Amino acid sequence: MTTIETHVDETTFSKHESEVRTYCRNWPALFDTAQGSWLTDVNGKQYLDFFAGAGALNYGHNEPTLKDALIDYLVRDGITHGLDMSTRAKGEFLQTFHDLILAPRNLDYKVQFPGPTGTNAVESALKLARKVTGRESIISFTNAFHGMTLGSLSVTGNASKRAGAGVPLVHSTPMPFDNYFDGTVEDFGWFERVLDDQGSGLNRPAAVIVETVQGEGGVNVARAEWLRALAELCFDREILLIVDDVQMGCGRTGEFFSFEFAGITPDIVTLSKSIGGYGLPMALTLLKPELDVWAPGEHNGTFRGNNPAFVTATAALNKFWADDLLTRDVARKGAIISEAFADICARHPGMSHRGRGMVAGLVFEEASLAAEVCAIAYESGLLAETSGPSDEVIKLLPPLTIDEDDLLHGLAILRDAVALVNPAPTMEATA
Repeated sequence: MTTIETHVDETTFSKHESEVRTYCRNWPALFDTAQGSWLTDVNGKQYLDFFAGAGALNYGHNEPTLKDALIDYLVRDGITHGLDMSTRAKGEFLQTFHDLILAPRNLDYKVQFPGPTGTNAVESALKLARKVTGRESIISFTNAFHGMTLGSLSVTGNASKRAGAGVPLVHSTPMPFDNYFDGTVEDFGWFERVLDDQGSGLNRPAAVIVETVQGEGGVNVARAEWLRALAELCFDREILLIVDDVQMGCGRTGEFFSFEFAGITPDIVTLSKSIGGYGLPMALTLLKPELDVWAPGEHNGTFRGNNPAFVTATAALNKFWADDLLTRDVARKGAIISEAFADICARHPGMSHRGRGMVAGLVFEEASLAAEVCAIAYESGLLAETSGPSDEVIKLLPPLTIDEDDLLHGLAILRDAVALVNPAPTMEATA
């Protein structure tokens, strides 16, 4: 058998790949290998990963226990593609998810496997809410992000992403997210008024969909009391509450579900990204049993039965969620990030920070500085992205398992990059 050597360089992608590509424009390295919190390019340069696959790699790259489980499964010719057929891998995941995640939290959810992406989980949640209630309208929130397919875009706030739909995005109404008016407007005042006013023109919604922390929207953090009030409002008016935990679930904020700290129980929950554990495509839509009114095949997908992802997901649950060690570690490392960001903000004008657990945002009043800092950080071997309506926020999503020394190293790179683009005022300027 003749082996043909394939030559790949930076021009390969501009010649052959669509202009829609994004991350490679800011991080043009030709990456080759990855382990833990580090990626290595073909020239041997290493990059510390504060991006973690947009939150799909909470346990890092090529985590050994997960990799071993995957290799063993493939070597023994385990089922790879199974649609929604019953397989050993899926059954073991379902039982483990129930025993380690749902039962200890007294959560009674049925598990639906939609197509293996976050946006498909959201699409199925919206469809189910409309089917259950017989209503069409969905309430979303300012600066929300729920995915790039049409239904998910209809409940997404970002104007540039919505513009790509090419058709009107209907049957949804945005409401102000927590602190949208900087505390100057009473929470839910407008929402409650238009719901109860027969002259408001608002159709009674089927559901409300919310992120407890808006990652893409700029690391906007909802308070526990705001979430509890939202849950109560939905319950009182027989509106279903959907929590989109695609990016903030699986421990990103500390607890497995990001809504746990508020003491609420959503009607429907969407999970994807890190639920597969290893970066393999997988998504779940969790629904209360009384909402499980689907007809067989009414929502499906060819790759909803990604069995290798079931294997790595089960291994991740057993390794990281059989106790509370990871949750406590996330709290500890989150405090380190918050302290470092507070120090940066104290030294430099026009900056603030926010976050929860190990999702953190460094906010710039002058939006363009965020991208400049990320570009300098990249040259210094750190991957971090921007978010927010004007890309004014540096969003940190390091692996939850990152070594503390690596975490401090990455934060030092950011600190030095900020100092280059936003120098601290001199003593003369502050006198």
